[in-house]
Amino acid sequence: MLITIGGLAGSGTTTAAEVLSKRLNIPFISTGSIFREMAIEHGMTIFEFSKFAEDNTDIDIEIDKRQADLANDSENLIVEGRLSGYFVEADLRIWMMAPLDIRAKRIRDRESKSIELAKKEIKIREKSEMLRYLDIHNIDINNFDIYDLILNTDRFNPDSIADIILTTLKVI
Repeated sequence: MLITIGGLAGSGTTTAAEVLSKRLNIPFISTGSIFREMAIEHGMTIFEFSKFAEDNTDIDIEIDKRQADLANDSENLIVEGRLSGYFVEADLRIWMMAPLDIRAKRIRDRESKSIELAKKEIKIREKSEMLRYLDIHNIDINNFDIYDLILNTDRFNPDSIADIILTTLKVI
């Protein structure tokens, strides 16, 4: 079983993938982790690396290639990342969302920064990513047509989100 979980920063995709991975006893990979690793390799923060990636399409292409290769080599895998649904032939494609304030609070807690800074960085990062995805892949990140399940994570804890996904798996 191959599952993709996509969503904007702070929507809970990584946490949901971790919980689902444990519940289904299958591994997961995170394109965010790949991106963060690449930022470290280049000696940059996520924010700096995101700006750098705007002018370097090789970054996005490498991330897309790594996730697709890992998925192609696996029978059971959860792939978590913004564009994973486009690059992985999945049995279930999920898009997660949450209001900006909620996502900023989650990022503030995770990265120990002010909520104002988190909001500012989210907006800059999302604008950057939207332009890159459109330019590199001709993908409109706001088009949800490819997804089987679209989930607003605002009111749900990670276990509840996993329950919703598992219920969805039972009916497909």
